[in-house]
Amino acid sequence: MPILRLEMHPGRTQDQKRDFVREATRVAVEILKCPPESVDIVIQEVPREQWAKGGKLLSEG
Repeated sequence: MPILRLEMHPGRTQDQKRDFVREATRVAVEILKCPPESVDIVIQEVPREQWAKGGKLLSEG
């Protein structure tokens, strides 16, 4: 069973998340040849103050 994990900043709408999981599931089924019921997707929203890039916290610009 594939488990897809997506980490992103908060702010996406429920419609955007719904569209994402529908399309990600469709692609997983197509490429991995598995039933849609076996695809799990976990969306975790991580606030900007908990995210860093290039040695700097994103919350600090």
